[in-house]
Amino acid sequence: MKVAKKWRYADLIRLSAAASLLIGLGNFVLLKIGEPVGPFLFAFGLLGVCMLGLNLFTGKCGFLVEDKIKIWTLLAILVVNLVFGYAFGALFAAMDSSIIPAAAAKVASWDLSFAFFLKSFMCGVVMYLAVELYRRGTKLGILFGVPLFIFCGFQHSIANVITMGVAMEFSFSILLCALGNFLGALAIWSLVYSPKNS
Repeated sequence: MKVAKKWRYADLIRLSAAASLLIGLGNFVLLKIGEPVGPFLFAFGLLGVCMLGLNLFTGKCGFLVEDKIKIWTLLAILVVNLVFGYAFGALFAAMDSSIIPAAAAKVASWDLSFAFFLKSFMCGVVMYLAVELYRRGTKLGILFGVPLFIFCGFQHSIANVITMGVAMEFSFSILLCALGNFLGALAIWSLVYSPKNS
């Protein structure tokens, strides 16, 4: 029994770390080349997360009820995503220092305002819809949803912590961002979820 639990925890960490890496790759190319191409290439990260069944906090939030995910499990995924995300960000910066100024400028623009929270909330909405559409058989939600939230300036907590890692800075806005992502995903889930067509 104890061995099984250890393996379960190890799998949670492994799959969550892998998700951070994939989102990190998407964020890296966004910082490297910017708009208009970067947001579309960023979609590679979420597409990989969904196809490989990895643990991404923003991709799990809206499925808390229907997938019977324990809140402590979701929090553990968030912590692993944040820790590894920051570490991968620092690794990308060491690999290519040209992305550091763009990352630092982004971090400097984040605050604890209501507007920032709303941008995080709306990112949660888009992320839920992108993953839900993938579950229903189409990748278009990801391919269009990811560029949509980036072009709109919505805030994605895991992408943000990766950006912090690149800049080697930290902002408590990450906590507000994660809360907004969580509430946004649950809000849209409550509006569109139906056991009959899920």
